[in-house]
Amino acid sequence: MTITLEIGIELQAELARQAVAHGMRIDTYAAGLLERAAHLPPGLGKPESSPAAEEIVEAIERLKVFGKTRGLSLGGMTIRELRHEARP
Repeated sequence: MTITLEIGIELQAELARQAVAHGMRIDTYAAGLLERAAHLPPGLGKPESSPAAEEIVEAIERLKVFGKTRGLSLGGMTIRELRHEARP
């Protein structure tokens, strides 16, 4: 089943950030959130393939450029440390 949701840019950005932190595509991550909200065991829906390694590398490179052009910093943390901190 496909559901289309209209969400604000701030929510979309936060979902994208969390999805990247979990190494997932945004649609897969959002579907997991809905499954948990409905109190269903994860994975009951159609299985999604994980993104290809090239897609992940491209996303990381886009984030690097974005951060540099906007003057953003992780404050000395590595992405691995940031991902570990974000996990429950």
